[in-house]
Amino acid sequence: MEDVNIALILVIAAVALYDFTNGFHDAADMVAAAIASRAMRPGVAIGIVSIFTLIAPFTIGLAVADTVGTFVDISQVSSQTGEAVVIAALLAAISYNLFTWLLGYPSSSSNSLAGGLVGAGLYAVGKEHINWGVGALFDFELQGVMKVFTGLLVSPLFGFIIGFLVMKFFIHVFRHFSRRIRPLFVITQYFSIAWLGFSHGANDAQKGMAIIGMMLLASGTTQTFSIPHWAVLLCASSITLGTMFGGWRIIKTLGFGLYRLRTIHAVANQLGSALVNSIATSIGAPTSTTQVVTATLLGNGSAEKPQHVKWKTAAGITAGWWLNIPVSMLLGGGYCFLYLGI
Repeated sequence: MEDVNIALILVIAAVALYDFTNGFHDAADMVAAAIASRAMRPGVAIGIVSIFTLIAPFTIGLAVADTVGTFVDISQVSSQTGEAVVIAALLAAISYNLFTWLLGYPSSSSNSLAGGLVGAGLYAVGKEHINWGVGALFDFELQGVMKVFTGLLVSPLFGFIIGFLVMKFFIHVFRHFSRRIRPLFVITQYFSIAWLGFSHGANDAQKGMAIIGMMLLASGTTQTFSIPHWAVLLCASSITLGTMFGGWRIIKTLGFGLYRLRTIHAVANQLGSALVNSIATSIGAPTSTTQVVTATLLGNGSAEKPQHVKWKTAAGITAGWWLNIPVSMLLGGGYCFLYLGI
């Protein structure tokens, strides 16, 4: 029992670290446009995002956490095996997050965690314990892994399209206005960045909560998958701290590395990204705020002056996205092998 308790405590600490590294990427992405456009001071932008990220999980429900936490079934396996899956997935996600952060590239913490879960699950419990959701597609339903990966892979495409359309709309509506319209966008940005923070807390912040729920089930602490309120508070708080202490490399890449951002870009980016996240959350599909914000930002730039977008930098970012899931799967399987071997 003591070993189980120690393992549970270690996993909870690792989840806090995972969400802290998540803050390097996702929450930093949310404030990058606001800071780069000089419409909002960094402390104010981070404060607004942090507050609404914290509020959302308590008010919108935990449908995304339920999706992520149940597509690998560990309810009928031994405690050691279940713990191995959870711990290996966490280590895979943390490793990839830290590596891409050192490069200054925004990667998807969600993809890292999902890939780590699948890789660890395949090694430890086999494909029969993974709800792939392929059969449900014939009934026009999204379930299990298909629901997770559809949300994570399709959302950047939607983000680009919506970002393009929102920016085109702004250009058309405000084309005859002078720079005196800028104060309107500055004020609007306080609401748009709050919505983006709320949509992030309602979706992306729930992955760590899912891991805690899985670990409580694996350790026998709970008999069914569930998420306690303290886990919601821990994960939301850890992401907030990650934003405050580690996100500046990513802010520099997105806010200053793709093209010259103005206030109109920031508002268009925040509104488009929040809309994509909110739609996905309504059906319980996980998204990556990192990918959504970046893709929406590229859509904004393409709608105005595509030749001003630094596509080489964008290509480097998206290359990391394509590597994210397969590398995380390999890491998850490798960490699981090491854990069970020890």
